Amino acid sequence: MAANGARFHVAECGAADDPLVLFLHGFPEFWWAWRHQLPVVAAAGYRAVAMDLRGYGASDKTPRGYDPFTVSADVSGVIRSLGATDAVVVGHGWGGFVAWSAAVLASKQVRALAAVSAPHPLKLMRSGQLRSVAQVGWFQLPILPERRLLAHDGIHIEQLLRAWSSPGGAFPDAEASRRYRAALQVWPAPHCALEYHRWFVRSRLRSDGRRYSAQMRTPVAVPVLQVHGALDGAVNPASSTTPPELLAGPLQYEVLTTAGHFPHEETPDLFNELLLEWLQTL
Repeated sequence: MAANGARFHVAECGAADDPLVLFLHGFPEFWWAWRHQLPVVAAAGYRAVAMDLRGYGASDKTPRGYDPFTVSADVSGVIRSLGATDAVVVGHGWGGFVAWSAAVLASKQVRALAAVSAPHPLKLMRSGQLRSVAQVGWFQLPILPERRLLAHDGIHIEQLLRAWSSPGGAFPDAEASRRYRAALQVWPAPHCALEYHRWFVRSRLRSDGRRYSAQMRTPVAVPVLQVHGALDGAVNPASSTTPPELLAGPLQYEVLTTAGHFPHEETPDLFNELLLEWLQTL
């Protein structure tokens, strides 16, 4: 579907007139990351839709547009293209970064926010929050990170998934590894995926980064669910709680003790139960 000057691929379950729940995947995944949630959420009476973010999967891979202003407008545009006025937005990882951003920058389209392994962006920008600081620093280099993601049939993608998930867990299994590796083998998908990380770091000293930080100090006015895995290898869950001054609505904060960075894939039944209970409170 067309939105904000680009075309986006979506996967959908549920009736068109049910309340919309929009799922945003993280790095290095695509819409398929929500395969355990879409049918369950739809069966509970919601219209469950997962989109490929700009640059990922079957969505357009544009030369630019990987800043939170553009991708928040992407989310807003997809919601309206789906015929809805607003949605509950569920985002994981960098998709959670986008979801937090949209809750402020496109607030009319976000009815509630569930952030999975995704601290508030202003918390994420502070030292000590990212456990994978070296990896994010490596991503700032030109060309080399893209080559590494493509090399040896994308084996580095599987290595990242394993490093960030719970030690000794079953995720990623063979199918998940194959699908995620294949999705980032289509050029320029690796470059597009890394551009999100590059904006996050390089904008810190630029006017657009300062403007973003200033706008994100606006308290999020909708209900928020934060879910973190206690064994997250990418983000430190111990310091991820959102400060009260950044919230104007209710916050529910949950830590899943057996999950890593991908609780919706590592412990899907537990995650689904938590998500549905929260959705019912809305």
